[in-house]
Amino acid sequence: MSRSPGRQQTPTAAERRKTRLTSRSAVVFLVMAVLLISYASSMRAYLNQRAHIADTRARIAAAKANIATLQREKTRWTDAAFVEAQARGRLGWVLPGEVAYQVIGRDGKPVGSSDSLGDPGAVVPLIHTPVWTTLYDSMRAADHPPKVSEPATKITPKKP
Repeated sequence: MSRSPGRQQTPTAAERRKTRLTSRSAVVFLVMAVLLISYASSMRAYLNQRAHIADTRARIAAAKANIATLQREKTRWTDAAFVEAQARGRLGWVLPGEVAYQVIGRDGKPVGSSDSLGDPGAVVPLIHTPVWTTLYDSMRAADHPPKVSEPATKITPKKP
């Protein structure tokens, strides 16, 4: 089969298979690359926002803990005994009629006192039991006394 120069030649199936990159596949590849880049930047922004949210939540939790500590401190300062103890300890104040002494150590410096009041939030409140509950419990204990083991009749010495 000879080809004449004036005729237009149609490519055969084998020649068509050789060219894999067509204009349609190039456009699809370009669109996929643009989508991938846009989704990657969106994902990066999303992850940055999640990290920022986690950091903000941690700062909020720390601020709440600090607020709770400051509120406990404020409650302590409303207690007259705490204020008196602070005035005595920090400023060295005494009440009228009292005599103040200060112990000086061997190094010439005053020896500090270890007297301090605890946090009122840490004190366990007393639970008062009604009188009738105490009476009822004592009657039940009298009706059913605990069993006591028999006393030992023979004492054996321990061996060293």
